Amino acid sequence: MKTKEKVLQILQNNKDCVSGELLADECKVSRAAVWKAVKSLRDDGFLIEGTTNGGYKFMGQNDLFSKEAFSAEFSALFSEFSTSHIECFEQIDSTNNYAKKILSECGSLRDEDGNLTEAGRKYHNCVIVAESQTAGRGRLGREFVSPKKSGIYLSVIYAPKEGIQDPAKLTAFSAVAVCRTLKKLFNIDAKIKWVNDVFLNGKKVCGILTEGIVNFETRKIESAIVGIGLNIFENDEFSAEIKKVAGSVFDYGYNIEGKNKTTRIRIAAEIAGETLSIFSEDSQKVIGEYREKSFLIGKKVFVHPVIGNNDVYEATVLDIDQNAALLVKTSDGKIRSLNSGEVSIKSDCIIQMAKIAPFE
Repeated sequence: MKTKEKVLQILQNNKDCVSGELLADECKVSRAAVWKAVKSLRDDGFLIEGTTNGGYKFMGQNDLFSKEAFSAEFSALFSEFSTSHIECFEQIDSTNNYAKKILSECGSLRDEDGNLTEAGRKYHNCVIVAESQTAGRGRLGREFVSPKKSGIYLSVIYAPKEGIQDPAKLTAFSAVAVCRTLKKLFNIDAKIKWVNDVFLNGKKVCGILTEGIVNFETRKIESAIVGIGLNIFENDEFSAEIKKVAGSVFDYGYNIEGKNKTTRIRIAAEIAGETLSIFSEDSQKVIGEYREKSFLIGKKVFVHPVIGNNDVYEATVLDIDQNAALLVKTSDGKIRSLNSGEVSIKSDCIIQMAKIAPFE
């Protein structure tokens, strides 16, 4: 961890003033290096008060994204991922695109015995976060509008020893992680629309795009990139058409618990850490949570296949199985398990789409 990041972490973890001497000892640097780090943090928008005896006190921060701010928040919240590689951008085309670029250039993350390579030790559990995206996208190449200062946009790289066995589960698990975060920070109950959309107040506030990276030597899906975009504030860049189906966490019209004291960096750090943590949890438990948060079960939907027969048909959603597949019953009484395609429901004359395909 760099001196700047370490100084920030120490100051954030102490309510009282911390002396420059103590900071220097903890960081194993000179007092001059500490002063330089504090000055740089102030330039980044952190409010650090200096005292007459040469000490420093953390007073808060502006809601600005920086690697130091995110790393300090992330490490403090999820110590098990304190060594994770972090990259932060003010603007990028897409965090998923950047993650794919990294993985295309670094070589395999696991050797033939399943052990992490040098690249694997760096990029397994890596987090990439951006203030805005110029080419954010959802499933099937759909645009995901990602304006500055209104949402969070991040990707995590996950490369388990056994490879990616159930890719659809990663998307489902990530949706649960987002719901847990919203409950923890704001005490609001979000719902999931199979498989990758999180809804609040009847509108989509979060989309998840999972993409796989294949090791051509082993022919296995070696790792996955999970991209998450969450709308925090309503934004004027949303078109009238987008506003019909897309909402934001803070556009409810009533006070949300924790709204005024929670930064977007805190939300991003919570979601990233919760997502990486949930991948190692008991599958049945998480799928059970996913099922409880689904609002499609019991409803009639229109199924839009994207593979093979393209005929749209009507069905009733029965359940979600342990592999995150949607179980439906068609009008002729047949039970089908959907692992790909799209479904839509009609509500107030607006057709809302739910999409699933393990990877693009």
